[in-house]
Amino acid sequence: MAFITANWNPLGEAFYRKIELYEMGWSLRDGLKECLVAAAPYGGPIALLRQPQRPSSSARPQLEIYSSSGANMASFPVHTHTHSYTHTHSDTLIHSFSVCPSPPSLLFLQWKSGPVRQLGWTVCDDLLCIQEDGTVLIYDLFGAFKRHFSMGNEVVQNQVLEAKVFHSPYGTGVAIVTGASRFTLATNIDDLKLRRLPEVPGLQGAPSCWAVLTQDRQTKVLLANGADIYILDNTSCTPVTPPGLSPQACSIVNMTVSFSYKYLALFTDSGHLWMGSANLKDKLSEVDTKVRTPPKQMVWCRRPKSQQPSVVIMWDRLLLVAGECTDTIQYPLDEESVCVAELDGVRIVGGSRHELLQEVPSACQDIFKIASMAPGALLLEAHKEYEKSSQKADEYLREIKEQSVLGEAVRQCVEAAGYEHEPETQKTLLRAASFGKCFLSNYPPEAFVSMCRDLKVLNSVREYTVGIPLTHTQYKQMTVQVLIDRLVYRKLYPLAIEICRYLKTPEYQGVSRVLKHWACCKVQQKEEPDESIAHAVSVKLGEAAGISYSEIAARAYECGRTELAIKLLEFEPRSGEQVPLLLKMKRSQLALSKAIESGDTDLVYTVVTYLKNEMNRGDFFMTLRNQPVALSLYRQFCKHQEQDTLKDLFNQDDDHQELGNFYVKASYKEKKLEARLSLLQSAVDEYNKAKNEFAAKATEEEMKLLRFQRRLDEEKGEALLGLSLQETLHALLTSNFQKQAEQLYRDFRVPDKRYWWLKLTALAEKDDWEEMEKFAKSKKSPIGYLPFVEVCVKQHNKYEAKKYVSKVTPEQKVKAHLAIGDLEGAAEAAIERRSEGEISTVLSRCSPTTDRALLERLNRARSTAAKK
Repeated sequence: MAFITANWNPLGEAFYRKIELYEMGWSLRDGLKECLVAAAPYGGPIALLRQPQRPSSSARPQLEIYSSSGANMASFPVHTHTHSYTHTHSDTLIHSFSVCPSPPSLLFLQWKSGPVRQLGWTVCDDLLCIQEDGTVLIYDLFGAFKRHFSMGNEVVQNQVLEAKVFHSPYGTGVAIVTGASRFTLATNIDDLKLRRLPEVPGLQGAPSCWAVLTQDRQTKVLLANGADIYILDNTSCTPVTPPGLSPQACSIVNMTVSFSYKYLALFTDSGHLWMGSANLKDKLSEVDTKVRTPPKQMVWCRRPKSQQPSVVIMWDRLLLVAGECTDTIQYPLDEESVCVAELDGVRIVGGSRHELLQEVPSACQDIFKIASMAPGALLLEAHKEYEKSSQKADEYLREIKEQSVLGEAVRQCVEAAGYEHEPETQKTLLRAASFGKCFLSNYPPEAFVSMCRDLKVLNSVREYTVGIPLTHTQYKQMTVQVLIDRLVYRKLYPLAIEICRYLKTPEYQGVSRVLKHWACCKVQQKEEPDESIAHAVSVKLGEAAGISYSEIAARAYECGRTELAIKLLEFEPRSGEQVPLLLKMKRSQLALSKAIESGDTDLVYTVVTYLKNEMNRGDFFMTLRNQPVALSLYRQFCKHQEQDTLKDLFNQDDDHQELGNFYVKASYKEKKLEARLSLLQSAVDEYNKAKNEFAAKATEEEMKLLRFQRRLDEEKGEALLGLSLQETLHALLTSNFQKQAEQLYRDFRVPDKRYWWLKLTALAEKDDWEEMEKFAKSKKSPIGYLPFVEVCVKQHNKYEAKKYVSKVTPEQKVKAHLAIGDLEGAAEAAIERRSEGEISTVLSRCSPTTDRALLERLNRARSTAAKK
């Protein structure tokens, strides 16, 4: 495997290699000369702002956006702030990883805004264009303008001298230095809070170099002004001195911070490179590069968990790698290039090539290093010999087994496969690992299976047509979900769906999410008719779980396609999702119908409330008349909340019966009698219109009673107003207004039984036993005389009760005697009537100790009654 190490270069104890990722597909006549370049990390897109070849007053720079492979699939002119893009490959889903869709189109954008100082990419792959006046324009991956913001009024006056886009735990940030030598910082452009940092003493214009640091959850600016270094935070400007910096240095001309913000590198005018911790407390190394010319770019190149610090320095025709030792690695450059810092290396983008420079991982060193005796190297040789059917395979295996490192050998081969970019090398290593696994009884397969899956995904996205050159380390740091998001954002839906299915991602997190994004993109294709798009979306999405058609319809509505949005809402099974959007689209009638169909009263109330606020009163009532369910619910609401509206509803419908009921209920809330009588008279009129004679007559009698009560209140001072007829009679009888009670009895034709009961109760409550006796003798009682007995007993007067026992009918005599506690009389009455039931009732009241004789008598009588 000597060819694998052919591009390895030693530096100290480590090796570095430069891997060609792509031959760039763009056509740049002068390469990257006169270009402002920004490349997103994690294999992200590349933006170029190219100056016009023939400068003139009318010539404008041209902004171009490419994939990392420089593939030019389509191009078209776009005007600033009005970009539009149609992706022609988003409608066809692939069926295997071998069929890769075309990547997002290359975008050419003629720049018509102000001079641009810096380009940069957000964590979501949106392009930031920082202008000289401090305005930051944000575009999506396809050049569609999204929004803009300003870095402050002070920046507009003093102009931006330099700017940087950085990523922090808070999101994507922007830092600028103005012509007034002041720094302004925004740590998160999605939650914009501008911070103007303190002045730097002695600074005139831009500093010689500067960088943004993120330390202790704070974002700071580190700058050099000649030989002086300062740290700017929110409140102070603190001078700092790097430990062990070469005394030959008179000025710091360049600086860079590592991808993780943990390490810092400084380049001095004497050609020395100082490397240390970002907090400037520890020094890692210092190297004399022998080059005094200030570099164009300087980038850290350090793998996670690596013990070898290294920095890549780029000049016009030279790329230099410096580490802890005094030696360096030098690569000649034959074209203008740009370095892009990555988590585990440096990408080098040139006019014709795109390369990855990185420290060779230890697993790869162990296996491929010349004369290596590492377990992984021996296992790889064993497998090669096995494929040749050579006996040497057994010798290599025996040597590995004797050292008991077969498991380690398999692990090294699996790990090394993840670090290799060539599929053939990956396969060779994985076959060797699989070969070694056969001789292990308890080796867990998860790592091997996971690596196979990861590499299949990585090889798919590294394809030239996709152009995302992720390493395995970056992929694990990014996570599958973010990778899917990036593919979706680039409109590579077929590949995203295949990856989701291959990795068996839960549908709502994978395929459904991709399909929803595809549908939202599909509805923006204005050249297709609504019916065609709605049908395509319904067919493609089908019964996919977790997809809300209302969100897709909302996107269609935002694009001005209301009819399409309504068609899409027909596929939404949840009325609660349909109705709000229909209301937003001013389709209130349809929203009301959907709400009623759902059977959700809260939803109906929501629509009715919306209609009430949006429509005039007449149209609102007419709309409700056509929807009986909604009208009924609204009436229920008005009964509790809006009585006046309820009256208007009844008037609108000529519902005289309900209007009469309304006036009756309203009368009870009136305190003044005249107002109450007026409402009751209105009720009588409505009942007459409704031909409800009973209700009209009852209401007239209520009015008559109220007038009678008022007269009595005026004459006698009794508080009778508002009482019912029965309560009024009771009050008159207890107050000795017999004549008035008699009059009321006659006028309102109170039944005799009710009147006798009322008078009997009133007399008992007054303890007017004499009057009660006269009343009992006045004429035959229509209610009998048992009530007299019971009323007296209730008032604890058995003496008076006994007077009426003799008048009680034979059927009620037992009850009467028992009521006054006369067991003997009750027994006599029961025996006389020969009623077994009544005898049993009396028996239940007798005591075995005190009423023994009575018990025997009653038992004999019951026996006799039973025989008969």
